[in-house]
Amino acid sequence: MTEDIEGIRRQKLAELRNRAETGGAEEPASQSPSEPVHVDGDAELSETVAEYDPVLVDFYADWCGPCQMLEPIVEAIAADTDATVAKVDVDANQRLASDYGVRGVPTLVLFADGQPAERLVGMQDEAQLRSVIEEHA
Repeated sequence: MTEDIEGIRRQKLAELRNRAETGGAEEPASQSPSEPVHVDGDAELSETVAEYDPVLVDFYADWCGPCQMLEPIVEAIAADTDATVAKVDVDANQRLASDYGVRGVPTLVLFADGQPAERLVGMQDEAQLRSVIEEHA
C-alpha cells in the first residue's frame, strides 16, 4: 500500500513539474470513463462533477429490482456517450441521497456545467437517457 502511495506521489509531482514547465497551461478536460464510477460521499461526487461534464448520477440500491434492470443501460451510456456515469449506493450514502432529495430508487440526476439539470425517477429506457444527455451535452 505504501508503494502505491509513493507511486501516486511521484506521478503527481511529475504532473506539477510538467505544468510549471508549460507555463501553468491547463490540461484539456478529462475524457469521461467508459465504465460507471462508484462514488462514496459528497466529496467524491463533487470531485466527479467538477472533473467531468455532463455527469449522470445513478442513485441505486443493491436490493432494488428496477436498479438491477437499469444497470446494463447505464453501463452502455457510460461506454457509448461523452457522459460520465456515477453510481451512488443509497444505503451506504443515506445523507448524500437525502441531500439530493432521493426518495425512491432508482433516481437519476444529470449534472451539466456542475449543476443538477435533470431528475429522472424510476426505470428509464436507454433512448430516454441518451436524449436527456444530448440536451445538456
